[in-house]
Amino acid sequence: MGQCVMVEQVQQHEQVLAATRLWLEKAVIGLNLCPFAKAVYVKQQVHCVVSEATSEAALLSELQAELEALSSMDSQLRDTTLLIIPNRFDDFLNFNDFIGEADALLADMGLEGELQIASFHPQFQFAGTDVDDVSNYTNRAPYPIVHVLREASIDRAVASFPDASVIYERNIETLEQLGVAGWQRLFEG
Repeated sequence: MGQCVMVEQVQQHEQVLAATRLWLEKAVIGLNLCPFAKAVYVKQQVHCVVSEATSEAALLSELQAELEALSSMDSQLRDTTLLIIPNRFDDFLNFNDFIGEADALLADMGLEGELQIASFHPQFQFAGTDVDDVSNYTNRAPYPIVHVLREASIDRAVASFPDASVIYERNIETLEQLGVAGWQRLFEG
């Protein structure tokens, strides 16, 4: 019985990782939503881990381990981490509350200024937008994801990009041209 559960878990992890890689390749990199993502992705410096947490406490423990690992590792080996959470947070507002706890953990660990957290969710919604607003798709992913980034990497990327403040506006224009139907077609087949 235990062997079957393990095989199912491995298969689920493979499916979650495949869907996440597809999203990274087709949307984040393919649509150039993050002009800095391609370089670290092709150098295999993006660490993806599928959470097995069954409680919020366990999830915070997993996040703490990932924060410690990223902080202690050379950026040439691992520049960023995606903690993918396939079995929790169907509700975006609950996930958003968790991100507040994740930020508090980062601060408690003394890692502010070294690392920062970004969030992605299948129902991501910016404050003041409608659920169907295409701008929300800049932060929509197949699963809830806690993205841990190095501040130094962000600083280097921003320094190499002439006007980083236009990225958001360009992303909105791209998504408005694509539309929700176009977004969905990215992941067909």
